[in-house]
Amino acid sequence: MAASPILTRAYKGKWALITGASAGIGVALAEELAAAGANLALTARRADRLEALAQRLQAQYGIQTRVIPADLADPKAPSLLYEATEGLGTPIDILVNNAGFGYLGEFQRSDRDFQRTMVDVNCAAVVDLTHRFLPRMIARRNGDILILASTAAYQPVAYMATYAATKVFDRYFAEALAEEVGRFGIRVSALCPGPTESEFGQVAGSRKEEKRKYQSAAEVARLGLEGLAQGKTWVIPYSGGRIQVFAQRFVPRRFITKAAEKMFRPETVK
Repeated sequence: MAASPILTRAYKGKWALITGASAGIGVALAEELAAAGANLALTARRADRLEALAQRLQAQYGIQTRVIPADLADPKAPSLLYEATEGLGTPIDILVNNAGFGYLGEFQRSDRDFQRTMVDVNCAAVVDLTHRFLPRMIARRNGDILILASTAAYQPVAYMATYAATKVFDRYFAEALAEEVGRFGIRVSALCPGPTESEFGQVAGSRKEEKRKYQSAAEVARLGLEGLAQGKTWVIPYSGGRIQVFAQRFVPRRFITKAAEKMFRPETVK
């Protein structure tokens, strides 16, 4: 992979911690940062995938890597990640809060624990990790934080109610924090992709007849990281999403909500 000049200038020689790094956008983010010369601390539940990714990127780009298996559904995981990096003297310059998952289906029929865990991983872990790593970044007057949100963060989404709500949280959290810590030289950005090639649909339960065009995870990762390096507080990485979000300003919210209900309605719902 050819390195992005923007990312090379911003991140060469720095350390990045990427959550959810074993698949999809997480792998693509790791690839982009490695190509730019950043060293990587990779975390996710699947240690075997992390080890394979770390070995490949280290051999291909000559970077340093560290693998830290962890499940962010566990409240102790953020502390573990901090102690395995900053706690051992490795300053994290780029925190990538990528880990997350969704659910497509009727809320009333879903598993309660699954819904609660979604909130824990998509929101609580993001807050916990950011709160741990941010003070050191402020002390150094340098640091970047990327938070994975979604275009689902711009309107209520029936049958994905909890997921969309968590992404609203992530987006608002990132945008507010960006304004709060910018004076310390810290950049914070919400990456808001739409349909992306990843394992998200397998976990969420996407409809079999889904025919929307999917953007590559590599493109999403590159545009998101470049936007972060350029100081953008939010990035929608595809033109259709930007047009859609802009157009929503002129349409009643109820209309948008009803349109989303029809789009995401499962076959089992009549």
